[in-house]
Amino acid sequence: MFEWPKANDALGTVNRGNPCESGLCTLCMSDCKGKCETWLSSLVGRKLLYPRHFGSITSGASHNFAVGVGYHALRIQGYAYGAQGLAPGLSRDPDDCVFPNVDISTSFGNEITTKCRVPMMTGALGSTFIAAKYWNSFSVGAALCGFPIVIGENVVGVDKQSTIEKGRILSSPELDRRVDTYLRYFDGHGAIIVQMNVEDTRNGVAEYIAEKYGDKVVIELKWGQGAKDIGGEIQVTDLEYAKFLKDRGYVVDPDPYDPIVQAAFKARAITSFARHSRLGGTDIDSTDGVEAAFKAHVEALRKLGYKRISLKTGAYGMEALAMSIRYASDCKLDLLTIDGAGGGTGMSPWNMMQHWGVPSLELHAKTYEYCKVLEGRGATVPDLALAGGFAREDHIFKALALCAPYTKLVCMGRAPMIPGYLGSNIEGVFKPEQRAELHGNWDALPPSVTAQGKYPEEIFSGWEAVKNKVGEQEMEKIPFGAVAMYGYADKLACGLQQFMAGARKFSLATLSRSDLMSANRETEAVTGIPYLTESLNEKALAILKK
Repeated sequence: MFEWPKANDALGTVNRGNPCESGLCTLCMSDCKGKCETWLSSLVGRKLLYPRHFGSITSGASHNFAVGVGYHALRIQGYAYGAQGLAPGLSRDPDDCVFPNVDISTSFGNEITTKCRVPMMTGALGSTFIAAKYWNSFSVGAALCGFPIVIGENVVGVDKQSTIEKGRILSSPELDRRVDTYLRYFDGHGAIIVQMNVEDTRNGVAEYIAEKYGDKVVIELKWGQGAKDIGGEIQVTDLEYAKFLKDRGYVVDPDPYDPIVQAAFKARAITSFARHSRLGGTDIDSTDGVEAAFKAHVEALRKLGYKRISLKTGAYGMEALAMSIRYASDCKLDLLTIDGAGGGTGMSPWNMMQHWGVPSLELHAKTYEYCKVLEGRGATVPDLALAGGFAREDHIFKALALCAPYTKLVCMGRAPMIPGYLGSNIEGVFKPEQRAELHGNWDALPPSVTAQGKYPEEIFSGWEAVKNKVGEQEMEKIPFGAVAMYGYADKLACGLQQFMAGARKFSLATLSRSDLMSANRETEAVTGIPYLTESLNEKALAILKK
């Protein structure tokens, strides 16, 4: 059985646990002392694009691209001539055709265009406690980098301080905190997206957001995700909090009001409770009913004043995929995020993550096919974000090219959270009096960090860039995790520019499926991307036979 390597000697990175295709450990710990590729790039930024110990080494590639079907089995084309998508004023002169001139900015939307500096966005960061703990780092980092961040489901429902009366939110301190933190540093690039599930809809999240924030927020309907095919879960260890959540209308397992369960909890045989969200659309018996119900929901949101609406769907089968694309087109949605199996989570049933749903590459390959069908009928294809186990710049290139020209963003779930953890741990060392508030886990800097430096300006490659952006006085308010996020995004941006320059594509709009090759026949069959030696083979033979 093929397994992803745990260490990369060239980059000097290593995984604490078992790595998956993204390069992240299957279990990513917030107190981790390093140092996977995403972890280390949060500190050193674009430096991690290159092998370590320059001047004392040579290095050679090590890969297993010929084994199995997945994004790893797609190879990126390079070309010996040409330059597409150069900015006005630039020419094919070698002085202009350099990778810093690659424009990786993107946009999405129907009637309103949302601009982004880099073609990435976060996954949904909802009611899991880890999302709440590190939100300042996540949101400030996303705003400074200029990409969208998603507030996930159930944030209002799990907040003890929120007030809900007769199915209507009167106040929601945690939701307000999350939106306001992002908007403080929002400069016109990126977006704050608020996601809704069944409970959020019942609680009036859409109404609350519309009244308080208007068109500053994108509202997102949720069908599912790549990690599981049931609703979201969190785990609580307090009996009274479990009762509170059940009273809020959630499914809580085991039942905290059951006397037998209470006795087991008192005896410590039961130590936690799982809070579950409901499945959506279970009262609809036909696809026609689903379509009508979905369009009615979108129309209701339009009447509330929402000008930007998105949809998030999961790793369901081909019918649900086609439904999501078609309905998003018909309803003129601004963005459709399609999340393949293998996606990350805060708490999903483990074997469900392992065994349910359509894996990312297969799902995204069919996405392209279905978008072409829709386009062939004269319909407008919605702007897409692809998700499901992405973390590196090569992942971004491949996802954008596989479903080009429809894909505008690559959605990353777990990877952008790592800078938040890491930065908070480091900040807690420098500010021990705030360590609990920062949710820092370290008493001292580990060798993996001190190897980069002894003080923040030395440790974080993005420190000076962020300070230049916000000013020296405001820099005192910037979470270290946001600075780490900036370094990570800078590494992704630079790496993507380099891949695109090698493919002679100087803007995202010029990317195409012809920029990819399949490294094995199985991947060729799934994606329709030609095998290595057959890609461009006709042009090669024409040159030889001329």
